[in-house]
Amino acid sequence: MADIGGSVVSSRFLELLGTDFDGQPASDVEDVIYEALDDPRHHDRVPGLTALLADSAASPRERFLACVALTTWAEPTGYTAVREAAGNPSGAPWYNLLIDRKFSVDNTFAQLCLAVGDSDALCQTKGTCEQRVEAFRSLVKIADTEYFDEKLGDHLDDQTVARVLPDVRDTVERGVAALSEHRRPQFDLATQLVDLAAAVAAVDTSTSVGLVMEVLSQEASPRALVHAVSIVQRSQADEARRFAEYLRMVGDDRVRSFVDQALAKR
Repeated sequence: MADIGGSVVSSRFLELLGTDFDGQPASDVEDVIYEALDDPRHHDRVPGLTALLADSAASPRERFLACVALTTWAEPTGYTAVREAAGNPSGAPWYNLLIDRKFSVDNTFAQLCLAVGDSDALCQTKGTCEQRVEAFRSLVKIADTEYFDEKLGDHLDDQTVARVLPDVRDTVERGVAALSEHRRPQFDLATQLVDLAAAVAAVDTSTSVGLVMEVLSQEASPRALVHAVSIVQRSQADEARRFAEYLRMVGDDRVRSFVDQALAKR
């Protein structure tokens, strides 16, 4: 989360996320957010962050960081804000606040995905796991149009994947249609779709392989093939081994090397 640091603008923000839980100035907002995972004193800051998130007069940066904090802390207001942002991505007050250096596209959804993923323990304590699933579902639904910087597939846990599997399937199929019609966004859509489909491997290997093969039928770039190896890493099923042989056949030396490493660890 290094790219969302920077100088603190308002005294309200300084109090909420620029100060640690012992009342000392914090040089990094990220430290405060993650210290809260083990410090119940973060509850005292939830009302203030909720108000900051809803304040249209506050800066986009402060509202975004409030959303990241509340989401990481498994708060309903954070999850709701994630779903609302996913419902109208370019309309989110912080859209384009972060720009990916490689593809020059919005990178805020990658950070929101990370926040949802990191809330896995606190959501159980706070009884908000269902809202966490729905936040993930809203992000999955836009993975064919918005950039996630390789974070979505990595942070979807198996229990959540089982709940959102139909949405994963729909999103990959929409993305495949976009690839086939040359309606490609500015980022590497094929690899992002492969990452999303590969996240299914431990839950449903057959579906995972089938979806990845649909993507590769449209664009089998070396990068997409390397990312497809994660199916072999995640699943012990025979179908994953057969898929490994396919990757060895169609991939270059680098792909074959990754496949061999994955097979050696099975």
